[in-house]
Amino acid sequence: MGEPAVKREFVLDGLDCANCALKIETGVKGLEGVSSCSVNFVTKTLTVETQQGRDEEVAQEAKQLVKKLEPHVQVKAKTTGKAPSRKQVLVLQGLDCANCAAKIEKQTGELSGVTTSTLDFVSKKLMIEVEDDKQLPSIVEQATQIVNRLEPDVEVIKEDSLAKGTLHEDHRKAEMRSKILRISIGGILTGIAAFAPLAFPFDFSLFVVAYILIGGEIVARAIKNIARGQVFDENFLMAIATLGAFAIGEYSEGVAVMLFYQIGELFQSLAVNRSRKSITALMDIRPDYANLRVGNETKQVSPEDVRIGDMILVKPGEKVPLDGKVLEGVSMMDTSALTGESVPRKVETGSEVLSGFINKNGILTVEVTKEFGESTVSKILDLVQNASSRKAPTENFITKFARYYTPFVVITAAALAFLPPLFLSGATFSDWIYRALVFLVISCPCALVVSIPLGFFGGIGGASKRGILVKGSNYLEALNNVKYVVFDKTGTLTKGVFDVTAVRPAVGMTEVALLQYAAFAEVHSNHPIAVSIRKAYGQDIDETAIQSYEEVSGHGTMVSVNGAEVLAGNAKLMNKYDIQFTAPTEVGTMVHVAVNGNYAGYIVISDEVKEDAAQAISALKELGVKKTVMLTGDAKPVGEAVGKQLGLDEIYAELLPHQKVEELEKLDGKKLKKEKLVFVGDGINDTPVLARADIGIAMGGLGSDAAIEAADIVIMTDEPSKIATAIGIAKRTRRIVYQNIIFALGVKSIFLLLGAFGIATMWEAVFSDVGVTLLAVLNAMRVLKVD
Repeated sequence: MGEPAVKREFVLDGLDCANCALKIETGVKGLEGVSSCSVNFVTKTLTVETQQGRDEEVAQEAKQLVKKLEPHVQVKAKTTGKAPSRKQVLVLQGLDCANCAAKIEKQTGELSGVTTSTLDFVSKKLMIEVEDDKQLPSIVEQATQIVNRLEPDVEVIKEDSLAKGTLHEDHRKAEMRSKILRISIGGILTGIAAFAPLAFPFDFSLFVVAYILIGGEIVARAIKNIARGQVFDENFLMAIATLGAFAIGEYSEGVAVMLFYQIGELFQSLAVNRSRKSITALMDIRPDYANLRVGNETKQVSPEDVRIGDMILVKPGEKVPLDGKVLEGVSMMDTSALTGESVPRKVETGSEVLSGFINKNGILTVEVTKEFGESTVSKILDLVQNASSRKAPTENFITKFARYYTPFVVITAAALAFLPPLFLSGATFSDWIYRALVFLVISCPCALVVSIPLGFFGGIGGASKRGILVKGSNYLEALNNVKYVVFDKTGTLTKGVFDVTAVRPAVGMTEVALLQYAAFAEVHSNHPIAVSIRKAYGQDIDETAIQSYEEVSGHGTMVSVNGAEVLAGNAKLMNKYDIQFTAPTEVGTMVHVAVNGNYAGYIVISDEVKEDAAQAISALKELGVKKTVMLTGDAKPVGEAVGKQLGLDEIYAELLPHQKVEELEKLDGKKLKKEKLVFVGDGINDTPVLARADIGIAMGGLGSDAAIEAADIVIMTDEPSKIATAIGIAKRTRRIVYQNIIFALGVKSIFLLLGAFGIATMWEAVFSDVGVTLLAVLNAMRVLKVD
């Protein structure tokens, strides 16, 4: 007996090239002592089996080989079992300041040991990933300290313990009521001081008390932030502006401006929170419980507590909590939460159901096939909620812009306050200081920092409601520049449901015998064509009659059945083995069969074009797509027939997987720098091409793990027309985002000029800050109303 093999797995972090993955696999296979090797490009995993005693040497040689082929790729040993988490999600309850959110994200990302730090202002989630899981508790503690330093009123809660923090919402409501009461009393005192016939110092005393009630927390926060070195924020700006008004004797305006600001902040907070809830409601597909069958009893449990193989009961009106197979019952399912489809889907015994479906009428008994963490609803929620970690270029630009904009305006305001009185005759310090204070109030960039991420997140949420999963704002923005769309054929433009439409035996061969040989040849294949042949044969296949079985990549199969050598596949397979035959003229996919070196005939298999495929191509051209192309491994007559029917610009047929990548690269070389190329495939067989395109779109991804992993965008239904819908959502999102940028910058620019010339007062300045932010947030929410 030989030494037992040792299996090891490595993660190839940073592997983005499908061709390089193949080179790595080939290279490692050639190392001494390697019995088998495979590279999974989707999961970026290198699996190696070696001889006992050679595993460490092979591991080192494999790492050196990877470094030689792909220097930027990091090779990390994949741990067995459940690896300790290197990621933590913190929920920042009460975070309402977008500027502060950007500071928290920046400072957390600079902590030692942190690989990535992303703060999603919309969902209030700070996602931290670290190099070493042992560092995670310490880094989480440091991140919490950063949050407490920058935003003392924000509560930091670990997402996995969020359910325990339910009292926080009541606490927030109590705080809101207290704030409204203070503002109300302060407003009344301001009115009395301003309009009642009171002499100094009584009116001044009332203004001071009113100011402390209304703006005391703002001033206190500004002082704390200055002590921590955080100067340029809205608390500092409002404190300086209003206290400056007091200093030059404008008591009523100082208090009134703070009052207006606080009221505006209150409305802004309500608008942002309502917007968040609107987006969250779109993704309200998480099941609350599962009815677990234990013997003859049923008990409600958390979906996380259910295991594979358990039986659950799904009653009418309930969400399906986990993916599974129906064992008993018949019902109609509302799948709109996952797919956007309005027409209910019928399920019965043997049907697969996915978590997130809603049971309309019957009672179903379901056997669970995936744990909750691996279920469809979990993956969709994770994708959408974490989409903000991939920021669009516009978001990154605004973040950088805001970082420099506020200090610039503050420095300008200081110059405005002190330089004109020194150089202009007749200019007074009180007048120019007032103008500078107006400048300070205007300078807060909240309108941009809040509304733009909200717009992109709303676009992603609106797309998910229509069955389109976008993995990041960057992909949503990139859809605006799509000029080339490349399609796979089978399962993308066609239904992928094959049927045998003709059996054409050669002289001396019967239809039954030809079909039988083909069925034996396709016995181990899961390809739809193989399934259709076995279905047409309709009889049990005795696998003991098969002496050998070999797949010839891109060509077909070669088997030995009861001593007969059988070839079954495409025309290339016949040519490869010098089998003489006459090419058929029929349209359809041909499976040629040869027995003992003699041509035995062919089987015609047809696939139906999807109902909306032609409409999809037409809609893309209306949206400005320059060229639509089809790449298929199918026969040329079949590809050309489908392409002509749909109105495609170019058709490339009879391609092997690597040839598809080559054709895609040729097209990529023709496009302009800003133009984007999309590849649309089934997400399973087309992984290398999906990865190579600027944007990879997986069609028919409902329940397909490979599709969700491989693509940048997943169409949860089988409808090509959803590609045009996705582009439409992207264009509308960008239009609304640009409206907010132009509106916010335009209004602020006008008021900065008016303030500099002494025309605008603090009242207008506060409107240009809080009012513009409120209007921008409301405008951003229009993206959810895409038809």
